[in-house]
Amino acid sequence: MKNTYLRGESVYLRALEPEDLSFLYMLENNSELWEVSSFTVPYSRYILKEFITQSQYDIFADKQLRLIIALQDTHTIVGTIDVTDFVPLHRRGAVGIALLKEYRNKGYASEALRLLCEYTFNFLHLKQLYAHIPEDNKASLHLFTSCGFERGGIMKEWIQTNEGYKDAVFMQKINLK
Repeated sequence: MKNTYLRGESVYLRALEPEDLSFLYMLENNSELWEVSSFTVPYSRYILKEFITQSQYDIFADKQLRLIIALQDTHTIVGTIDVTDFVPLHRRGAVGIALLKEYRNKGYASEALRLLCEYTFNFLHLKQLYAHIPEDNKASLHLFTSCGFERGGIMKEWIQTNEGYKDAVFMQKINLK
């Protein structure tokens, strides 16, 4: 069996560590990312610390999987990728990915998403992953399409923003094995 599911050419994925608290605090409290998440309030360091220490790092127990995206050569943290809303009965979950601006458009997100798909499909045996992507987020739509996700439909007025509601594209990747 392949034992390098979470290692790629440029990036690797790993579990959260207590030392990641400051990075997670900065990322979770970045209001620019709130539009595509379900966050409605900032997170405190205490809550994030509890999240890190209380997590069992078992998708079946936690109903989510949160991973750090780090560079292979320097171990620099560039973002996070996660599976949320995991439903064990149906073996499906929602994918979320957040990369710091200075690391975007370098191929790191697509490599991380491919690693996540490989791990969740071939090791955890999930049946499908999905994402709701704002229709105007061309970069994310391209990312998910390039990694084998297909459009499943448009979710009308799905995301509330300061300018009003936006439609979201439902993207889905099914494990055919």
